[in-house]
Amino acid sequence: MGDGGGPERGFFDPTRRFKGRAELYARHRPGYPEEAVTLLVEACGLAPGSVVADVGSGTGILAAMLLARGCRVFGVEPNAQMRAEAERALASYPGFVSVDARAEATTLPDAGVDLVTAAQAFHWFDRPRARAEFARILKPGGWVALLWNLRRKDADAFAVAYERLLVEYATDYERVDHANVTDAVIAEFFRPSRCAKRVFPNRQVFDYKALEGRLLSSSYAPAAGHPRHAPMLVALRALFERHNERGAVAFAYDTLVYFGRL
Repeated sequence: MGDGGGPERGFFDPTRRFKGRAELYARHRPGYPEEAVTLLVEACGLAPGSVVADVGSGTGILAAMLLARGCRVFGVEPNAQMRAEAERALASYPGFVSVDARAEATTLPDAGVDLVTAAQAFHWFDRPRARAEFARILKPGGWVALLWNLRRKDADAFAVAYERLLVEYATDYERVDHANVTDAVIAEFFRPSRCAKRVFPNRQVFDYKALEGRLLSSSYAPAAGHPRHAPMLVALRALFERHNERGAVAFAYDTLVYFGRL
């Protein structure tokens, strides 16, 4: 992370990092537990007709859940390929508005949204600038919810082996790992207000092709043509053959939800 608390532009620019990965991302990334959205209903007043800015909305995984609850959702996403996947997936929802913009400059009007969400995206933001922008677009008394799936790296022997594979082959995995976003980082983002935290279990099951797609959807996975790409897939296949049960392996996640007012 840069000194300003946000990503270093260029290499860490999410508009570049996910080039060619949007379809894999849409197909192979996990969703979120319904309990997480229910929490937003019960704690943040989310209701049919609520206006939500889903910032860093990617391929629309969370946006789809919010739209299904009757919300109007502005999907703010700077990556053109990811945004196109969301527009395709969510075309049937009249309440979805796709916005080509960043967290730090959403282009949305002042005091226009009831809730700002950021799912699996907060670690890419320039935090001070994003906080100021969220405060600008929120209605008085509006809420912010930050959530992501954190893979349990020591859940079982497969999880431990997969983590070793990432450390060995990935380009910069340890720099962009969500585990770097600590409770203290989140508390600083909400300060001087306070936030609350809830954790929900989540799980994702893969056959080999889905596991490969899940790995290659990650921005830190070497893409085809990189010298580590083919060796990484050989190692992944060997890992799967060692650990699968009846042709499947699973990731266990903790879905973290931080919510509060700014």
